[in-house]
Formats: sequence, C-alpha cells, structure tokens
Amino acid sequence: MVRNVWSYVLLAALISSCAGGKYAATEKVYKKKAKEFSEIYKEAPVEGQLAAIASQQKEWIASTNFGIRKPNYVMIHHTAQTSLEQTVRTFHNQKVGVSSHYVISRDGKIVQMVNDYFRAHHAGAGKWGNDTDLNSSSIGIELDNNGTTDPWPEVQVQALVQLLSYLKKTYNIPQANFIGHMDYAPTRKNDPSRFPWKTLADQGFGYWYDEPLEEVPLGFDVKLALRIIGFDVKNLDAAIKGFKYHYIQENPNVATLNEQELRVLYAIFKKYL
Repeated sequence: MVRNVWSYVLLAALISSCAGGKYAATEKVYKKKAKEFSEIYKEAPVEGQLAAIASQQKEWIASTNFGIRKPNYVMIHHTAQTSLEQTVRTFHNQKVGVSSHYVISRDGKIVQMVNDYFRAHHAGAGKWGNDTDLNSSSIGIELDNNGTTDPWPEVQVQALVQLLSYLKKTYNIPQANFIGHMDYAPTRKNDPSRFPWKTLADQGFGYWYDEPLEEVPLGFDVKLALRIIGFDVKNLDAAIKGFKYHYIQENPNVATLNEQELRVLYAIFKKYL
C-alpha cells in the first residue's frame, strides 16, 4: 500500500513538472505568439496582403518554390547584467521589449530563448554595410558578463565557439558576418567589451589581423577602409571608436588612430577586399 502511495506521488510530481515549471507562464506567452505568426505565414495573401492593395486587377496564384527566411549574420553582445537569471527576467519583461536568440552563462550553459527563424529584438538602431535592420537578418547571442570587470571564462568562450560552429554550418553564414554590437551601433554600444575576438577569428568567425603588420601605404583612406569593412561612417568618430573597441581594445574612447592602429586597420581592411 505504501509503495502504491509513493508511486502515485511520484507520478503526480512528474505530471506537474511537465505541465508547469518555473517558466510556464512565459512559455505560454511564447507559444501564443508563435501560433499567431504561424497563422500569418499560412494565410493566402488574397485574404491579407493582396486584399489591402487598392487595385481591382489582382490575383493570388501560389508558387511552389519558396522557403523560410534564414539568418545571414551573428551579432554578439554582453548582457551588462549580474547573472543569467537576471537576463532571463529582462527578456521576459514585455515592457522592456528586448530579447536575444541565445544567452550563454559564465559556466558555459547555452540557453535558447527565441527560435532561430524568428526576429529577436537584440540589435536596435544601427547600420552594418547597407543593412539597417539586423534584427531581421541576424542571430543575437548574449554573453553573461557585466561589461566592465568580469573576465571571459574559457568554458563560456568554448560554448560560444560550439554554438557559432552550429550556426555557421546550418545557415552558411560567411566568416565576415560574425560581428559585435559595437560594430553595428558604435554611437550607442561598446559590447562585447574586452572580448577575445582573435580566439573566434582563429576558428573562422570574423577576421583578425596577421603579424607582422605591414606599413600603411601613402594616401590610405581611413574613412573608406572603415566603410568597406562595414562600419557606418556617417559619424566617423563613432566608427573609429567602434573599430577600436573590437580590434584595439586600448583607449577605445579616443577617436584617433596612431601608427600601429592604422596598420591594424589596413590589415583588417585587406581581409574585406
């Protein structure tokens, strides 16, 4: 009899854990929104998009050749918060309205929060190359780090490399298209700060410069080089600072380049040609 009672208790606990859980409420909101989006996807435009066009001469003829959109960039951030749990709470706050596809904790745990094919709200306003809406074309990855004094644990960086390997292979993302938030929005962001970008570049995620550095040719155009790499040079000072946050990491708030820094810029510029 006692055994039977304990069996029922364990079964009830199992059912309860499957049906509820710490994030049951937010999971319910996620599933509701995903369902709403699925309804939009399967709707024939004659009932929606096409119906909104004023012309009387219109017709819906379905093609058999189409697919879902895929990400073409990966943008890396630091959370500027104190823990994975705090970041999860922030990404559950609908008033704040921010999110990311993945969060990686200091101990290397990878948490996915948004389907890769959905548009997460991580990039905000900015520009990289000619793209002014990287929310729509990128995967956002947040690294649990306060952005000032926290080190970058090896286990966290290696977890990131494993995730990037999957994303690069799955979506055929070019090496040049692994960037930081500071690259895309240098007027607003410096994340991920103090980050070991060379470690990623050595694995094929983004570029780094080769040693020894070459002399910079006479007439080298800093603004043109930054633009070809991808930076928005409308605010040249901000673009220089964004470049320094990524590749120099010393005196990044100074919007000038010394001779050594110019050599680094020239080396990176040649990678993009």
